Amino acid sequence: MKNFSKISLLVSDLSSAAILRAYLIATALKNLEYEVEIMGFLFGDNLYRNLPSKLKVYNLPGKNFPEFFGEINKILPKINGDIIYAIKPQLASFGVALLNKIFTRKPLILDIDDWELSWHGGDNWHYRPTPKQLARDLLKPDGALKNPHHPLYVKWMEGLVSSADAVTVHTKFLQQRFGGTFVPNGKDTSLFDPAQYDAESSRNRYGLAEYRILMFPGAPRPYKGLEDVLIALDKINQPDLRLVIVGGSPYDDYDQQLQQQWGRWIIKLPKYPADVMPDLVAAAHIVVVPQRDTPETRAQFPLKLTDGMAMAKPILSTRVGDIPQILGDTGYLVEPACPEQIAEQIQLIFQDLESANQQGIKARERCVEHYSIEAMASTLKSVIAQL
Repeated sequence: MKNFSKISLLVSDLSSAAILRAYLIATALKNLEYEVEIMGFLFGDNLYRNLPSKLKVYNLPGKNFPEFFGEINKILPKINGDIIYAIKPQLASFGVALLNKIFTRKPLILDIDDWELSWHGGDNWHYRPTPKQLARDLLKPDGALKNPHHPLYVKWMEGLVSSADAVTVHTKFLQQRFGGTFVPNGKDTSLFDPAQYDAESSRNRYGLAEYRILMFPGAPRPYKGLEDVLIALDKINQPDLRLVIVGGSPYDDYDQQLQQQWGRWIIKLPKYPADVMPDLVAAAHIVVVPQRDTPETRAQFPLKLTDGMAMAKPILSTRVGDIPQILGDTGYLVEPACPEQIAEQIQLIFQDLESANQQGIKARERCVEHYSIEAMASTLKSVIAQL
């Protein structure tokens, strides 16, 4: 194997959730005893919340073109890993890494953890401006093409995927689309270890002791299907059931909309630091991941699945994208957007919670084997060995 000792992870926007994937890859690479640096551009006000404080991140301000060229110029000499690992096929990560590769000839790995174009209509998205519109998009102070994250640049970057020396992907859907090696996000299964927590104490700590808890440990968005769970709770209509939402939505007021319509079933908890999450998940009776079937969700690997799996919880989810393969035979699956089936499964689980908890124990074993930081490190080791 070539003598690689340092790896530079390049993130397109350090104020977005992209840094979570970078952090997990960095943790797995540190397990392999590489020195790792995370660097990139900050397009929002702050680093993405909820990251372990031990993470050292080098950042430059994210700007629109033409100022962004100056920031690229500043970051290029700072990238000094023996391998450059670009997170997402975005201009601000993969584009910069390709420039670096031209100048330094250092190997480049591209990680694809989402289908970026799916947020803009996927294969149906095309940029076909009139000459006048093109001039406006390029020249006006707020012209659309001045934004480095414009879908046109994403499309260009997706067209250059084969220029990377290796590609890692987060789901089988992305693997079919872009090729590469399947490297699902690893969970820290020593932190998320149910043996270290007591469910009753956790429920008492968060004021949940009198309820049967369905937990969604993430940010609500319409495609995540929480409305289907709330409609199911209306159907079951048992006063001690609650859907606990942890953290709320940093994107919009969608959780307020849910609260207005279904407030009687919802308990909202604030965002907690990453190392407190296992204690929170310990309080759940069931972890719910009710994804709807959309182009965006088919490409995703919901991290809430491995939160629940690692903590040996019964998991109720939907047959969307990779979810059935991730859970194997260890979870409870229903069709997407089907509140009737969700209601039925919730009742079945609570009728025999003992057997559901046994499923949870199998889910943890599966998580340790396939979706731990150690499993992630093992796959990354073979990717690097081939460079």
